Amino acid sequence: MQQEFHGPEMRYFIGDVRDRERLTMAMRGVELVVHAAAMKQVPAAEYNPMECVKTNIYGAENVIHAALAHNIEKVIALSTDKAANPINLYGATKLCSDKLFVAANNLAGAHRTTFSVVRYGNVLGSRGSVVPHFKKLIASGSDHLPITHEDMTRFWITLDLGVDFVMQSFKRMHGGETFVPKIPSVRITDLATAMAPALPRKIIGIRPGEKLHEVMCPRDDSHLTIEFPDYYVIKPSIRFFSRSNEFLENRLGEKGKPVSQGFEYNSGDNPHFLTIEEITEFNHLACG
Repeated sequence: MQQEFHGPEMRYFIGDVRDRERLTMAMRGVELVVHAAAMKQVPAAEYNPMECVKTNIYGAENVIHAALAHNIEKVIALSTDKAANPINLYGATKLCSDKLFVAANNLAGAHRTTFSVVRYGNVLGSRGSVVPHFKKLIASGSDHLPITHEDMTRFWITLDLGVDFVMQSFKRMHGGETFVPKIPSVRITDLATAMAPALPRKIIGIRPGEKLHEVMCPRDDSHLTIEFPDYYVIKPSIRFFSRSNEFLENRLGEKGKPVSQGFEYNSGDNPHFLTIEEITEFNHLACG
């Protein structure tokens, strides 16, 4: 990254999100923070739970303290669909992290710092995701593609779209809300067909802590969820004493409306599924 991006505004530090002192030092002179550090591999987190807790929960707490120490203007923490109704440790730690960042708006007190959360699904082509795994198997001459479950679905977003949504959320945020983009879903079987139409599929079973479908706006939060044209906002369940508790209009003047009681946004019921042709195009744009 340093070889490609080396403008005068860029600084690079080696460090660890678990190291509060180093993190506080790195935030000197910073106005906006995107917290993206996480241990996110589901099976690895199941087998190494405390390592996941140290990075995803204690690390989140360190980011909050460092941001407050330097009176950072705005902080956005990246969440995951696995934090909604979590069934695995990774999702549970990210839900805890989300709660920490939302509640940090009360910790801020007289500070100008505001904290919000952005939640989205699988980032196409990211490390540990299924597309690079399938590509490696295909390139190595595998005689099949492993499928955990033939009905499995996932939300799908490219890295560029994810970055754009985060940057727009900085402009929209009041502080305390969770932003959820409206993005398409894919069927894992369609993904396998798009990548290797002639290769047989083998059902291997769902991995530890894995869901059949992912959720981004849980049904239990429907009374807190507001729909905007291209995204949802989940309001905080706690009351703020120095922040607005109304989120029907964002900082850009865009207006939303409450969803119906019992509404849930999940990858299995998503009205927008990518076709096999669209999956191929998405993969090409994201991974080349």
